[in-house]
Amino acid sequence: MRAKISYAVTAAVLVVYFVLVGSRGVLLIETGTPLTVTFGVAVLILPVIGVWFLWKNTEFVRDANRLAALLDAEGGLPVDELKRLPSGRVDRDSADEVFARRKAETEDAPDDWRSWFRLAVAYHDARDTPRARKAMQRAIALHKTSH
Repeated sequence: MRAKISYAVTAAVLVVYFVLVGSRGVLLIETGTPLTVTFGVAVLILPVIGVWFLWKNTEFVRDANRLAALLDAEGGLPVDELKRLPSGRVDRDSADEVFARRKAETEDAPDDWRSWFRLAVAYHDARDTPRARKAMQRAIALHKTSH
C-alpha cells in the first residue's frame, strides 16, 4: 500500500510539473518571435515525453499487479524463502540460489507467463531491476497473447 501511495504522489507531482512547464512553453510561443517560438516548442516537447513515459510506466505497473493477483488466486505467487541478514537485507547467496531455480523453471517453460513472473521477482530480489523489468514485460506479453 505504501508503494501505491508513493507512486500516486510522485505521479501527481509530475503532472503538476508537466502543466507548469507546458504553460511556460505556451507563453514562449505566444511571444511570437522566432527564437521564443522555437524555445516554446522545445519546452512543450518535454511534458509530452514525460506524460508518455508516466503513462507507459503506469500501464506496466497496472499489468504487473493484475498478473500478481491472477497468480495469487491460483496459489502460484513465489513464497519469500530468502534468508536475510541481521540488517534485514536479502542474503546474496540465498537470492542467487532462488534465482537459479527460477531461471531453470523459466528455461523449462519459456512460454509460461507464470515462470517469467516468478523470474522477474527473483531478478528484483537480486537487485537487478533492468532484468526484472524485462522479465515482467515478457510475462505481460505472454499473458496477453494467451488470452
